[in-house]
Amino acid sequence: MKIVLEAFKIIEGRLKINPVQVFVKAIENSAPRDEITVIEYGGARYPQAVDVAPARRVSLVLRYFVHGAYDKSFNKKTKMFQALAEEIIKAYEGNQESYALQRKNESERQADGAR
Repeated sequence: MKIVLEAFKIIEGRLKINPVQVFVKAIENSAPRDEITVIEYGGARYPQAVDVAPARRVSLVLRYFVHGAYDKSFNKKTKMFQALAEEIIKAYEGNQESYALQRKNESERQADGAR
Protein backbone atom coordinates (compact mmCIF):
# COMPACT_ATOMS: atom_id res chain seq x y z
CA MET A 1 0.00 0.00 0.00
CA LYS A 2 2.83 2.38 0.88
CA ILE A 3 4.55 1.68 -2.44
CA VAL A 4 1.41 2.55 -4.42
CA LEU A 5 0.78 5.73 -2.41
CA GLU A 6 4.38 6.88 -2.89
CA ALA A 7 4.14 6.12 -6.61
CA PHE A 8 0.94 8.17 -6.86
CA LYS A 9 2.66 11.10 -5.09
CA ILE A 10 5.48 10.97 -7.64
CA ILE A 11 2.98 10.83 -10.53
CA GLU A 12 1.05 13.80 -9.15
CA GLY A 13 4.25 15.79 -8.64
CA ARG A 14 5.56 15.09 -12.13
CA LEU A 15 2.40 15.36 -14.25
CA LYS A 16 0.37 17.81 -12.10
CA ILE A 17 -2.86 15.87 -12.62
CA ASN A 18 -4.87 13.37 -10.59
CA PRO A 19 -2.78 10.17 -10.27
CA VAL A 20 -5.88 7.94 -10.28
CA GLN A 21 -6.83 9.39 -13.66
CA VAL A 22 -3.31 8.65 -14.93
CA PHE A 23 -3.52 5.10 -13.53
CA VAL A 24 -6.87 4.39 -15.22
CA LYS A 25 -5.62 5.73 -18.57
CA ALA A 26 -2.44 3.62 -18.21
CA ILE A 27 -4.59 0.52 -17.64
CA GLU A 28 -6.68 1.34 -20.72
CA ASN A 29 -3.56 1.82 -22.86
CA SER A 30 -1.77 -1.36 -21.83
CA ALA A 31 -4.55 -3.94 -21.37
CA PRO A 32 -4.35 -6.67 -24.04
CA ARG A 33 -7.44 -7.28 -26.17
CA ASP A 34 -6.46 -10.71 -27.56
CA GLU A 35 -4.39 -13.61 -26.31
CA ILE A 36 -3.54 -17.20 -27.20
CA THR A 37 -5.06 -20.38 -25.84
CA VAL A 38 -4.21 -23.93 -26.89
CA ILE A 39 -6.87 -26.10 -28.50
CA GLU A 40 -6.31 -29.86 -28.71
CA TYR A 41 -7.94 -31.43 -31.73
CA GLY A 42 -7.29 -35.00 -32.82
CA GLY A 43 -4.20 -35.38 -30.67
CA ALA A 44 -2.57 -32.22 -32.06
CA ARG A 45 -2.39 -28.88 -30.28
CA TYR A 46 -3.13 -25.66 -32.08
CA PRO A 47 -2.83 -22.07 -30.86
CA GLN A 48 -6.13 -20.22 -31.04
CA ALA A 49 -6.66 -16.47 -30.63
CA VAL A 50 -9.36 -15.51 -28.13
CA ASP A 51 -10.72 -12.26 -26.75
CA VAL A 52 -9.67 -11.37 -23.20
CA ALA A 53 -12.40 -10.95 -20.59
CA PRO A 54 -12.53 -7.47 -18.99
CA ALA A 55 -11.60 -8.69 -15.50
CA ARG A 56 -8.66 -10.65 -16.90
CA ARG A 57 -7.49 -7.60 -18.87
CA VAL A 58 -7.22 -5.62 -15.63
CA SER A 59 -5.54 -8.51 -13.81
CA LEU A 60 -2.96 -8.93 -16.57
CA VAL A 61 -2.10 -5.25 -16.78
CA LEU A 62 -1.68 -4.96 -13.00
CA ARG A 63 0.64 -7.97 -13.12
CA TYR A 64 2.60 -6.37 -15.96
CA PHE A 65 2.99 -3.12 -13.99
CA VAL A 66 4.35 -4.99 -10.97
CA HIS A 67 6.71 -7.20 -13.00
CA GLY A 68 8.04 -4.24 -14.98
CA ALA A 69 8.65 -2.16 -11.85
CA TYR A 70 10.22 -5.10 -10.03
CA ASP A 71 12.60 -5.80 -12.91
CA LYS A 72 13.70 -2.16 -12.98
CA SER A 73 14.27 -1.93 -9.22
CA PHE A 74 15.68 -5.33 -8.25
CA ASN A 75 19.36 -5.02 -7.19
CA LYS A 76 19.47 -1.42 -8.46
CA LYS A 77 19.51 2.01 -6.87
CA THR A 78 15.97 2.72 -8.05
CA LYS A 79 13.35 2.19 -5.35
CA MET A 80 10.24 0.12 -6.07
CA PHE A 81 7.84 3.08 -5.79
CA GLN A 82 9.96 5.10 -8.23
CA ALA A 83 10.04 2.23 -10.72
CA LEU A 84 6.25 1.72 -10.38
CA ALA A 85 5.61 5.43 -10.97
CA GLU A 86 7.85 5.34 -14.06
CA GLU A 87 6.05 2.27 -15.41
CA ILE A 88 2.61 3.84 -14.93
CA ILE A 89 3.70 7.14 -16.51
CA LYS A 90 5.21 5.37 -19.53
CA ALA A 91 2.03 3.33 -19.99
CA TYR A 92 -0.07 6.50 -19.65
CA GLU A 93 1.98 8.26 -22.33
CA GLY A 94 2.00 5.22 -24.63
CA ASN A 95 5.79 5.00 -24.48
CA GLN A 96 7.01 1.70 -25.97
CA GLU A 97 9.67 1.38 -23.25
CA SER A 98 6.90 0.38 -20.86
CA TYR A 99 7.04 -3.31 -19.94
CA ALA A 100 3.22 -3.51 -19.92
CA LEU A 101 2.93 -2.07 -23.43
CA GLN A 102 5.64 -4.42 -24.72
CA ARG A 103 3.78 -7.42 -23.30
CA LYS A 104 0.46 -6.18 -24.71
CA ASN A 105 1.93 -5.76 -28.20
CA GLU A 106 3.63 -9.17 -28.00
CA SER A 107 0.41 -10.88 -26.93
CA GLU A 108 -1.66 -9.23 -29.66
CA ARG A 109 1.00 -9.99 -32.29
CA GLN A 110 0.93 -13.68 -31.33
CA ALA A 111 -2.88 -13.69 -31.45
CA ASP A 112 -2.85 -12.14 -34.92
CA GLY A 113 -0.46 -14.86 -36.07
CA ALA A 114 -2.75 -17.59 -34.71
CA ARG A 115 -5.87 -16.44 -36.54
